[in-house]
Amino acid sequence: MVWIRRLTGLACAIALSVPARAADLVIYHNWASPAELSALNVLRDELEAHGHRWMPLAIPHDANGNFDVVQLIEGGTSPNAFLQMQPEIYRALEREGKVLHLEDQFAGNGVLAQLPQVVRDAITIDGAIVKIPATIHTDAMLYYNRRVAQAAGIDPERWNSLEDMWADFAAVRAAGFQPIAVGAQPWQVGYLTHALVASLGAPGVYEGLYGQTPDPQVLYDASLLEVFDWLRRFQQEADAEAVNRDWNMATNMVINGQALLQLQGDWMKGEWRAAGKNDIDDFGCRFVPGAVHVPVTVDSWGLLGGTSPDMESAERAFADVVLDPVVQARFAAAKGSTPVRLDARGEIDSCSKMALGALERADFALPTPHLTASPAWIAAVWAVANAFWNDAAMTPADAIAALKVAQVAL
Repeated sequence: MVWIRRLTGLACAIALSVPARAADLVIYHNWASPAELSALNVLRDELEAHGHRWMPLAIPHDANGNFDVVQLIEGGTSPNAFLQMQPEIYRALEREGKVLHLEDQFAGNGVLAQLPQVVRDAITIDGAIVKIPATIHTDAMLYYNRRVAQAAGIDPERWNSLEDMWADFAAVRAAGFQPIAVGAQPWQVGYLTHALVASLGAPGVYEGLYGQTPDPQVLYDASLLEVFDWLRRFQQEADAEAVNRDWNMATNMVINGQALLQLQGDWMKGEWRAAGKNDIDDFGCRFVPGAVHVPVTVDSWGLLGGTSPDMESAERAFADVVLDPVVQARFAAAKGSTPVRLDARGEIDSCSKMALGALERADFALPTPHLTASPAWIAAVWAVANAFWNDAAMTPADAIAALKVAQVAL
């Protein structure tokens, strides 16, 4: 695809030198947990300190219906900033001239030099920078309660495999605790599935399964049978209330000492911090034991193109707020994420240091499927994973067969 720049470098430099007039910015997002809202308030307060008004348009991702910004615009609602990471959404907006380009702005203010490569890759689509990076998250981490582990007489840091982890669950139960807190909503089962593919898949399987076009050959790899075998074991470990449980409610089961651990994205940390807990005394974090890869999410904002010069200037001011080094550190602390800027000015805890270390390991950190695969294929994988989760008679071989059918139907 050929991308058409909307501003030359000179025009962009002139635009950035003029303060943005006060504007009402409609901000679309799908975050709803207390930690997520606390992080958004960091941005909101800073944006409004610059004279603009934050007009929220929130549709939680677990609400009935899953709207993207293209659907909103087609329905007559046009947010100025929108929290979306999927490349196809930006490609659709580009075809309509409705996405703002950011490469000149980020080069001019020095932001690009402070972004890890995985972040630069995530915000670049077909050679153009069209996203404002908001977070670095790892989609597959264990957060555990240190006091529960101590009471059960176990040490999660010594686990070298999922088998090691499972072997300690008897001691956890004997001490009166639930081993795993599970939220079994469809999207959570989907995230657990790609976490297991990344952690357990043979070389090339994760990339082949979640590439822009899925490689049908990976569906014959034996490691996918192991993935579904483990998915079944997680399902059998889930309690009766798991199906309707929000992810942050599962996190709070661990925070409150009801359960030992949760396997989720490391946005869990935001809930721990909101509860006044820290990584020294209260919780530990680690990648899935024995993981061969870890999937990485870079949540990102897009900006609506084709607006008036004054509105575009205000939208670019929003980008500057999101990526301010001080604001980024405060936002990340509230959200539970790792700052996207290497020079973020704030405390970096041990869990974020672990995430940053993953980015430095060759071929270890891989992009979340939402940055690489088509939404239709992700939905197909989720449908199979959820059918498997909810049907105890369905075997791993049945699940692989269903994936093959879905891949052919794409």
